[in-house]
Amino acid sequence: MRPKFTPMYLTNDNKKSFKAIIILNEMINGTHQFQTVANGDDSVLEPLFIELMSKGYMTTSGMNYQVTASGRQVFDTFMKRYTEYLKVYDIFSYVDLEKGEFAFERYFDFETDDAWFSYTDNERFDDLRIAVAIFKKVDPAEIVFMSFVNENRFDTASAGWQMDLVSDNNWSEIEEICNAAIKPEEVGEDAMVDMINQGSELMIRLMEEEQKQNNNNSNYGGGGTTTTTTVVEEETVEYYQPYYDPYYISPIWLVPLFLW
Repeated sequence: MRPKFTPMYLTNDNKKSFKAIIILNEMINGTHQFQTVANGDDSVLEPLFIELMSKGYMTTSGMNYQVTASGRQVFDTFMKRYTEYLKVYDIFSYVDLEKGEFAFERYFDFETDDAWFSYTDNERFDDLRIAVAIFKKVDPAEIVFMSFVNENRFDTASAGWQMDLVSDNNWSEIEEICNAAIKPEEVGEDAMVDMINQGSELMIRLMEEEQKQNNNNSNYGGGGTTTTTTVVEEETVEYYQPYYDPYYISPIWLVPLFLW
């Protein structure tokens, strides 16, 4: 009997891209200065710095590395994807397939994070983010990486984070999560379409509720902040309207982050 084929979700280019995102974030939003003569814990990152420089995503200024305009553009694209991940894909992280219910339907019922986590920590909920990503032809490894970012699994404030970044631990776990996740064929196309439709409608309702709460909070501040908040939130809700189509993929997911 032939062994069952197990696909590889996390490529070497994936790993380089995700490592580079963590580095770029630290350089753009953090306080760490990476020196061109790497020393200490930074020395393990030197091969990545060299490749990022050769591709034009980084340059040098004096004794330090700096992000180029191309590097910032890549990071901006990732952040747009990350924002969509939080709005579009995270809603499928807790789904009761038997009842056709989403945990996020009750998101605003809980006043604390602990109460929310207690509610979602229930075996009746399945994580269908990978299934939705594969259905929409979005890289599932990137979706898991984003969930790791959201959980601060790449904590650049902790000692030795550089070694954690280049070691196999996190990347092996991402591969394992992708392999173990529920796949679209296990759910069925009709059920996937129905679930994504429900999730998209719920996403819009949650965004509208968030907008309403933001507007109410702004009213207590008085002045012109209410108008500004309303316009921004309305544009955000409208931006996600195309996701009512279960097959819709935002163009920002269709371009590679880096060209290696």
